[in-house]
Amino acid sequence: MVIELIPKAAGFVYGILAFAALVWLWRSGRFTRRRAVPFLAASALFGFLVFAPVFPYQFQVLVLGDAAALGSPLPMALAGLLAFIVLTLVFGRIVCGQVCPAGAVQELMHLLPAPKRGRAESRVPTAVRAGVFVVFLAAGLGLSVNLLALMGLSAFFNLAVASVSFFVFLGIVLLSSVVYRPFCRYVCPYGALLAPAASKAVYRLRRTDACIGCGKCERACPTGAANPSAGPGECYLCGRCTDACPVEGALTYTRAGREE
Repeated sequence: MVIELIPKAAGFVYGILAFAALVWLWRSGRFTRRRAVPFLAASALFGFLVFAPVFPYQFQVLVLGDAAALGSPLPMALAGLLAFIVLTLVFGRIVCGQVCPAGAVQELMHLLPAPKRGRAESRVPTAVRAGVFVVFLAAGLGLSVNLLALMGLSAFFNLAVASVSFFVFLGIVLLSSVVYRPFCRYVCPYGALLAPAASKAVYRLRRTDACIGCGKCERACPTGAANPSAGPGECYLCGRCTDACPVEGALTYTRAGREE
């Protein structure tokens, strides 16, 4: 379904605009899960129309040095990917949450009314993420193998239904109806870079003195990031915790020292 006449740069422009809008919603206290749905739908649509901004795949082909697949010069693509890492260091994983098409299709699928598995207690060990990242680097740099292509990420958004790999990623998307974001949490090489950045984010969701300790945010969180003992690296800013919080102002998106 990807339309070659539309430049991939259109996807990155959308990504920047969507990111800015989402930051504004969070900082103004207007973000809700309902308001996130249009962004998720638009991001998924851009994935199918121009296959951008599919950050994990663009990171993979950057490792392979494939400028043709990127649709832009390698330095420009590198600068764009590095810029979003820096933005994550400031504002958290908004890219993963609602901007990246690969994450958007999984988030939309998880909204379906199906029994959920692997809830907040199922955290992904850092060693697992690091190991998968090393495998992707070794495959790309050492063997010139595009693992994400083999997994069907490109075939899925291109609707290449004649390809076996299309059904591999389709299976991952279907799995995300019951397991929260399996690709993002266990596989995505770009997410492995964004998670450490998000763990040090300047702006993040923080508890204030208004918190009554009811635990509703922790039960609503699908990754365990709402637990005070957990780091924010796996927080996708999905809004489940803030929607579940019964006390206004108990959970706010702010920088350190501004919890009031």
